[in-house]
Parts: sequence; structure tokens; C-alpha cells
Amino acid sequence: MSALVKLVILVPCCFFLVALIKFLYDYLWTPLRVQHLLNSQGIKGPPYRFIHGNNKEVDKMKREALGKPMGLAHDIFPKVQPHLHSWINRYGKNYLYWNGVRAQLVISEPELVKEVLKNSEKAYPKKKPSIFASKLVGNRLVSVEGEKWARQRKLANYAFHGESLKNMTPAVIASVETMLEKWKGREGKEIEVFQEFRLLTSEVISRTAFGSSYLEGEKIFDMLNKLLIILSRNMFKTRTTFIHKLWKSTDLLESEELAKEIQDCVMKIVKKREEKVMNGEADSFGNDFLGLLVHAYHDSDEENRLSMEDLVDECKTFYLAGLSGQETVNSLLAWTVFLLAIHGDWQEKARREVIKIFGNQNPYPEGIDKLKTMTMIINETLRLYGPFSLFLGEVERKVQLGKLVLPANIDLLHPHMALQHDPHLWGDDVHLFKPERFPEWIARATKYNSAAYFPFGLGPRSCVGMTFATTETKIALSMILQRYTITLSPLYVHSPMSIITLQPKCGIQIMLESLHNDA
Repeated sequence: MSALVKLVILVPCCFFLVALIKFLYDYLWTPLRVQHLLNSQGIKGPPYRFIHGNNKEVDKMKREALGKPMGLAHDIFPKVQPHLHSWINRYGKNYLYWNGVRAQLVISEPELVKEVLKNSEKAYPKKKPSIFASKLVGNRLVSVEGEKWARQRKLANYAFHGESLKNMTPAVIASVETMLEKWKGREGKEIEVFQEFRLLTSEVISRTAFGSSYLEGEKIFDMLNKLLIILSRNMFKTRTTFIHKLWKSTDLLESEELAKEIQDCVMKIVKKREEKVMNGEADSFGNDFLGLLVHAYHDSDEENRLSMEDLVDECKTFYLAGLSGQETVNSLLAWTVFLLAIHGDWQEKARREVIKIFGNQNPYPEGIDKLKTMTMIINETLRLYGPFSLFLGEVERKVQLGKLVLPANIDLLHPHMALQHDPHLWGDDVHLFKPERFPEWIARATKYNSAAYFPFGLGPRSCVGMTFATTETKIALSMILQRYTITLSPLYVHSPMSIITLQPKCGIQIMLESLHNDA
């Protein structure tokens, strides 16, 4: 055999051997090393299984939990996150499990959660989005870091606070009036409010952020919804990097095509805004969120200028807010109405407060700030049925957290549904709807203060739209309570589930009784 032939045989064999060693290092040695390191510090959990981790177990538990009937109770943690509930009870408040080859360190001790979310050592950046999530959210505000994040955060803060927020109130009221107009004549008939609020929040986001109607953005909403479905069905699928670099799945190809179409649609809307200024039809790009983005896109200072990619991603952020259950307001409104429908005493207390402050008139900013009872109701709804059941971050470098020494490149998962349903933190009545838990400040509701209750996040990464979300919710609830008494339909089936946000599997069906208040 000639030396050339030997070389031809030897080279691919060497490549294969190196690839095999790399594969075994990534998918066997590293997980076992991390598992041993954390086990030695008292962190237990279900054992790592080659390549798949614990994904098959998680998927099985979630399917079984979703298939079981549930009574009209608020103890939803075992239903929504059965794997987290089961493993916390078995292994303790802090434990380790595996999303494929990736270590997931679950932290549900309040003080450790607070330390991670405040991130004073800058060791816990936001978890980078998966390949499917990146198509949905891009490189937007929730996922960027450093100076880019600071610049975009400042822009979002300006758009959703202070005077800008007050200017959004008429748009929110107009959108709610459109919904209530459709409800006229439907008294005594069943209404599925989760879908109603999906349309409402879509309309509000379009009007306040883009100055357009929901219909103009309908195609974008539809495509984002398709991306969300792709993301949810790939949530617990194991991906091996070396295979997916060579072969793209049907889902990945479809998600790439959808992302491209969304960019094209957003840019058409942006071009319209630019052309109005160029043609003299408008003297500025506008003061809504899109106007601020377009202005930043044209900024003469290169350091402050947004790229085309940034502009599209931030537009997608706010269009995403109008999707079914994909942002806080839709979920919060639906579950609050559900709770008021079955707790008539609190519904009546909220109505009396609304009538006392607004009478038969539409809500206004100064009055919204005085809605103390409604604020208590919203806070308790967020505790029992918070839109997001967990937060996900990662460990960027070796760091000490409490008494634990954590290795780099593992994920940190904070299941705040576990914290907000923990009887040790809230008392034996933890699963009861008791808005009186929040009489003045949230900090007084539990001895662990903000570390046990953070529905909008905590620290520098808290949700920038928090005030806007609660304001929109208060406006919509006030206008509904001025007109109707709400009861739960006898056909309602209680089956909350988590698809990014907390959603009712079978919708939320209510009945309306008119108060003969047409103001």
C-alpha cells in the first residue's frame, strides 16, 4: 500500500477520531463532571441520561399532568410545571436536572434567587435564546447585553413611562370601547374572554406603539404566532449540534422563512413612516414607540444609531405583545376576570371603588393611581396566576452563590411559581385568593419581600412594560365593571397550562349581566 493511499485513509480516520472524542467530551464527560461537582455540594437531582438528559421525563410528566382533570382550585403548580413540583419535593428547593446536555440548576430559595436576579457581580447574564427563540425575539431588549442593552432600555423607558404613558391612555380606552361595543347584546350569552383579550391587547399594542390599527399588523401577528407554535413544540427536543449544522429540520427552515417575512412586513410599515416625513405630510417620525425607533435609526450620532436589525427586532417585541397569551396583559386580564367571576365579593368591592373614583366616566390617569382595591386584586392574581412561571439565566463564569460554587456554562432556572405557591412563605392559605395579602406595599406581603414575589422580574432586568401592563389592565377592568356583572360559565373547564406564558387550555368562558350603564 502506497504512502499516499495510507494518508488518504488516515486523514478521515483522524478527523473521525477527533470528532468522536469531542462528542464524548461534550455529551458524556462534561455533564458527568458537572453532576459530580454539584452532587458533592449537596445538590441532587434526576441523573443525566446520555444525549437526551431528562427531556423525555419532562415531556411525559407534562403530557400526563395536562391530561388529568382539575377542580376549580388555585393550586396550579403541579399542573403547570409537574416536573419542577415533583423534583423540588424529592430533591429539595435547589436541585439539578438536564435539558439535553445542558445543566439546569433550579434555585427556589428566596435569598439565592434575589442574589441572582440582582446580578451585582455581573456573573448571571440572560440566557441566550435558542435557535428557534432567536427567530421569534431576535436580538431584542430581553436578550442583549452591555451598552447595546443600556441604549435600548433607555429608549423603551422613555416610551413607556411618565408623560408618554399618559398619552397612551386614550388609545387604550378607544380599544376597550371597541371590544365593549361588540359585547352589547350578548348579555346572558357565553363569552370566551381569553380570545377577546387577545384581540384587545393586539389593538392596544398597535395603536400605542405603532399608531396603526390591528388589521394593518394582522399578518405580522399571524406569523409570530406560527413562530411561537414552532418554538413550543421544540422546547424539550434534544438538539445535537454536529447534526444540525449539516441538516436543517422542517421547523427550522419554516422559522427562517417566517423571520424573513416578518422583517419585510415591518420594514414596509417603517418606510411608510419615513415617506410621510419626506413628502412633507408629517414634520416628525412621531412620538409613539415606532417613531422613537425610526428617529434612532436616523440618528446622526453613530454610537446612538439603531441598526436595521435592532429596529426590526424591537418592532417584533411590541407586535409580539399582541399575540394570544404572549404578553402579560392578555394573561393578566383573563385570569383576573376569572378570579373576579368566582369571587363575587371582591368583584363588588372593585366595582364600588371604580364607581366612586370615575362614576360613569372613562378612566383617567390620576384616578387610575387611586385604584387601591384593584391593585390588591391584580397583585394577588399575579401571585396565583402569574403570566410567566419561571425565569431562565446562565452562569457566565465560575462564581460563588451563597455557599455553592457554580461552574461556568450552566443554566439557572428560577421557578417563581414555586415561590409564589409555597406555604412556608405565604402561610397555609397560600392557595386561596386573598387580595388582602397586599394591603399597601408588596414588600409587606411576605417576610422574604421581593425575593418571594417578582411577577415582572427583579433588579436591572425587571420588565420595562410593567407600569404600562398594569395601567392597561386597570383601564380595561374599570370599563368592564362599570357596565357588567361577571359570572363564570358552567361550561368552563379549569386547565391552566404554560406555553411561554400561562394560558387556559380550554379558554375562559364567562357570562355577563348588564348594569344598564351605557356611559
